[in-house]
Amino acid sequence: MLEQFYPDHEADSAYDIDYNALYEKGCRGIIFDIDNTLVPHGAPADGRVKRLVKELKAMGMGVLFLSNNKEPRVKSFSIQAGGDYIFKAGKPGAPGYIRAMKKLGTTPESTVFVGDQLFTDIWGAKRAGVESYLVKPIHPKEEIQIVLKRRLEKIVLYFYHKNGEALKSNNEEH
Repeated sequence: MLEQFYPDHEADSAYDIDYNALYEKGCRGIIFDIDNTLVPHGAPADGRVKRLVKELKAMGMGVLFLSNNKEPRVKSFSIQAGGDYIFKAGKPGAPGYIRAMKKLGTTPESTVFVGDQLFTDIWGAKRAGVESYLVKPIHPKEEIQIVLKRRLEKIVLYFYHKNGEALKSNNEEH
């Protein structure tokens, strides 16, 4: 039951992911959450974001920012960063992810999603059939509803890591 919330991969940061390896595997589009995935909540696109987007585009990948936030926030960030966007995406619903892939011209098999929350970002990617990366939140200060979700996420991640170790042990035995 908890597996529906499990990410395909974890990374300390969106900036630590090996995007070259993803490209080599056939990835052609990256969908990013914004707040606490790429920048602290509400912050503008900084130099790191701009460099990452530029590098991904030079590699031949499309970049789209998928957020449940309102258009002024998402549009402003996207213009600064240089990527496309969808606001009020309705995560964890799959339709926002599907619209994102349509804009990117990709399929679930050629798209990767990067976000910091299990119950919106990762669950939505999973529902849309998109490979996902869970990254650690950039900043500890968060809205109260997110703080409460983080407590539940810790429980899910406990079982994710416990089950992951069990799977790894079983694979090593065979």
